[in-house]
Amino acid sequence: MGVSCVYSYPVPEGRSGAQVVDVLQKQVETLGGIKMGNFHVDCEAYQSVMLNPPKTLHLLHNSEYPASCFAILDSGATLVADTLFNGLMSNLKNYYQARKGAKVESKGNRYQLADFVVKIGSVSLAGSFKGILVEVEYCPSVVTSECWNMLKELLQSLIGNIADSPPQSLKVKMDETYVPSFTMAQYLDHFNNFRKAAAMSQPPSNVLAYL
Repeated sequence: MGVSCVYSYPVPEGRSGAQVVDVLQKQVETLGGIKMGNFHVDCEAYQSVMLNPPKTLHLLHNSEYPASCFAILDSGATLVADTLFNGLMSNLKNYYQARKGAKVESKGNRYQLADFVVKIGSVSLAGSFKGILVEVEYCPSVVTSECWNMLKELLQSLIGNIADSPPQSLKVKMDETYVPSFTMAQYLDHFNNFRKAAAMSQPPSNVLAYL
């Protein structure tokens, strides 16, 4: 594991998500990227039942860490546990209930490009396509500040000036030792943005299902 940066890539008007993903994949392959299987990141949201105002617990999984799950609260507090935590949530249904239609996932191809791993994911919310996320990981380093310039150079060659600066959740952790929960926090930021965008486009009666 190294340092990862995750960015949302816009889908231009008049083009489908599948077309844009195909273009991005060909760019990676042109640079010398070799497909090394698939990846999958998902997130379910649980709402507290007894607290007022209610709190949200986000439960995330990443195929890079198949033995772990990541529980992140609204406050940003994070618990990394083994997959038995999934069963615990079902036993806590009197305290936290899963939000209907709020499951988000990003999945796609995984590429090895020299010291980098590139992942191009199609994002779906409740089974409907919502956007594209690009994750680039620099494997030899575990400190963001030491490898940001190399990450930035590759990212900009793939997705342009979208990657002008580190992801917001990484800016305050540039000199910390990178851990997998930093990656999951980035995905959660994007997933919440997709949920909010979906809620904005829904009739008022359906908005709360996404927020």
